[in-house]
Amino acid sequence: MGRGKFKGKPTGQRHFSTPEEMLAGTSSRPRTFKKQEAEYEEEQPEEESGKESEEESDDEPEQKRKGTQGIIQIENPNLAKPKNVKARDIDIGKTTELSRREREELEKQRAHERYMRLQEQGKTEQARKDLERLTLIRQQRAEAARKREEEKAAKEQKKAEARK
Repeated sequence: MGRGKFKGKPTGQRHFSTPEEMLAGTSSRPRTFKKQEAEYEEEQPEEESGKESEEESDDEPEQKRKGTQGIIQIENPNLAKPKNVKARDIDIGKTTELSRREREELEKQRAHERYMRLQEQGKTEQARKDLERLTLIRQQRAEAARKREEEKAAKEQKKAEARK
């Protein structure tokens, strides 16, 4: 039976510590962040009870940063939380600018609609060719129908002469 990616070693099997073992200190390999993790776990219940008071008063907008976030100032636009804009604060006169992709998509749709309108009117090169082809096909069909009728009439005339 396969054992996965790693082969067994003569020293024994691989052992992975669980977060509970690391916090409890019973891990075979102690981690350096064990103390920080324990402090973080102790602070979490305090924050949960403090959330209710934060909801009532928004005086404290600063949150405690984890890891290196408190040390390094990051200018990542994806990290910025979107502002909630209220309806009364919206500027009605301000028009939102479209992105490049949206603009290109609108231009593409308008060009297609304009082309289809010209196509219906027969003003485009392709429409002219199609109309010429259509008239040619109609003429050929009309000639073929006329020819069939003449042949049919000739056959009937021969039958009538043969009966007499």
